[in-house]
Amino acid sequence: MAADPGPDAPPPLPCTRERVLAIMALFPLAFIVAAFALDRPGALWDGLLAILRSRDTLTTDYMGLGGIGAALLNAGLLTLLALAVYWRSGAAMGGGAVACLWLVLGFGLFGKNLLNVWGIVAGVWLYARFKGEPFAKHVNTAFFGAALAPIFSEILFSSALTLQTSLPLAVATTLLLGFSLVPAAAHLFHAHQGHSLYNMGFVAGLLGTLTVAVYKSYGFVPDPVFIWTQGNNLLLGSLLVALFAAMAVIGFALDRQAARREARLVRRSGRAPSDFVADFGFGPALLNMALTGLMGTAYVLAVGSDLNGPTIGAILCIVGFSAYGKHPANIVWIMLGVFLASITKDWNAAAPSAVLAALFGTTLAPIAGRFGWHWGLVAGFVHSSVAQTVGQLHGGLVLYNNGFAAGLVAAVLLPVILALRPASERDEAPR
Repeated sequence: MAADPGPDAPPPLPCTRERVLAIMALFPLAFIVAAFALDRPGALWDGLLAILRSRDTLTTDYMGLGGIGAALLNAGLLTLLALAVYWRSGAAMGGGAVACLWLVLGFGLFGKNLLNVWGIVAGVWLYARFKGEPFAKHVNTAFFGAALAPIFSEILFSSALTLQTSLPLAVATTLLLGFSLVPAAAHLFHAHQGHSLYNMGFVAGLLGTLTVAVYKSYGFVPDPVFIWTQGNNLLLGSLLVALFAAMAVIGFALDRQAARREARLVRRSGRAPSDFVADFGFGPALLNMALTGLMGTAYVLAVGSDLNGPTIGAILCIVGFSAYGKHPANIVWIMLGVFLASITKDWNAAAPSAVLAALFGTTLAPIAGRFGWHWGLVAGFVHSSVAQTVGQLHGGLVLYNNGFAAGLVAAVLLPVILALRPASERDEAPR
């Protein structure tokens, strides 16, 4: 139930499952409309084919690979298909589902495509069937787990294997990974106790590392990829501002008291699970998402970096998890911690790895929200270094590289923080 800002406040519109699904569909549709506005159908088709045939190892910017229009088209179509799965399965449409769908939209610009995600999704479906549980219970895990989608593309399009070998191997590998995700995620959550919001990044990082280690032992070593487009900040910045403005307008249309409820929302620590849609309503959650999206965009531009597939994907990841734990007051300290680290180290804040660490590193926002701004700075500072190195473990085949790094940071930093606090302050904090 939405938090009540006062006895005289008008009630928000009911946050029904159908309404959330319908509103969520507007954003991928906007991507598709923008795609056709930016490019002709033939070029979109050619660009989409180039995306589907790519290996997708980090960092593969679909805007550089197939064009801006094709990247938007891939992201939009993939998210609509994911929405169809949510609708058909009967899955609940809370903050976790909203976050998941925004990750599909964001990573549809670099790494997830219409071809490579379905082996993981099917593997989770098989697990649900094996356990006799409804797939609706695990849909979020299925699409979050598509962080491992590049493994499918890497095997399928390997030049060292024939198609007769690579296709069944790619399918079998991703089915097995998807099947493993649910039990692994439930167990590994305890390592950080909800202080890293990208739990699936931690899980996928470990599973991806094991998978790559096995394949490397047979001589199959993924080649690095780096595609990073530049020079489109005005166009893409304008699209993002329009997107977030529309989001805020919808939020106020759903709830005229969205700003008051947002003022209460930012007092939460954000520690998972923190379902802002269930606790405050979809209107305030949308307003919160718009505000953090603008913050992420402003950060990229302020440090002089580039708006492209990876950075917009990271911004939309912030947006999605602003329905499930992030808000302006707890992400700012993580971003500032990464920025301060970039001043003292060999890279600058505008470097691709540094700007992505600042954006994706906001998964550690609950540390700042629960323990204070100073621990947020520490978490961001440490994360900036860990994120630079863990990619070597999985060969760039795990899209949530920063989620993997943040899981390690939170798992180590959390017990240290708790040990340094007085015994009277170590009790479980409100979400």
